[in-house]
Amino acid sequence: MTISEPMTMFTDYLVTLLAASLGIHLIIEGKARSTRSEILWGWAFMATALGALAGGTSHGFIEQLGEDGWDLLWRITVYAIGTASFLLLAGGLVAALSGPWRRLLLLVAFVKFGGYLWWMASHDDFRFVINDYGSTMAVVLLLQLWQWWARRARSAPWVVGGIAVSFVASLIQQSEFALHQHFNHNDIFHVIQMLALWLLYRGGRLLEDAGD
Repeated sequence: MTISEPMTMFTDYLVTLLAASLGIHLIIEGKARSTRSEILWGWAFMATALGALAGGTSHGFIEQLGEDGWDLLWRITVYAIGTASFLLLAGGLVAALSGPWRRLLLLVAFVKFGGYLWWMASHDDFRFVINDYGSTMAVVLLLQLWQWWARRARSAPWVVGGIAVSFVASLIQQSEFALHQHFNHNDIFHVIQMLALWLLYRGGRLLEDAGD
């Protein structure tokens, strides 16, 4: 069996294992603490794991999958990442806001998510995924910075660090910079993104629902 992009598949599968294990921990701990923001972030990590699993398989078995099989896995990848983006944003809003503002902005986040799903149904360029994820990270960054300023939220330094690392990873992925022909921009992106996931996980464990 020929593997088309073995290193990209391998690093994607590493992201899968890391994201799933961290996500399970966040969900369990969030339920124990009754912290909805942490639970939402846990499910965001699980969606990330699904996206990485589908993405790694599509990179590794291009020839075996055929056009229809590859397209199905790619759709799963982009929809899973979009779902992760929505859940991260929802968790960030629950942690930062309460009352009518929370409900209003959660509705806006849901509409944004619906627009993303509609757009990606007819587009397959990964830059749209990066743009959606990047805009979510920008909002979460602002929310966490505000929480740090307003009430010294313990989650903020970790989340801000994770977002900064994630932006670096995205810039490298978009630049198509490669260290080696067998370690390309996607592989570098995955490795750096694992560090970002760990930092976001550390922040996620410290999230507190606003008003609680």
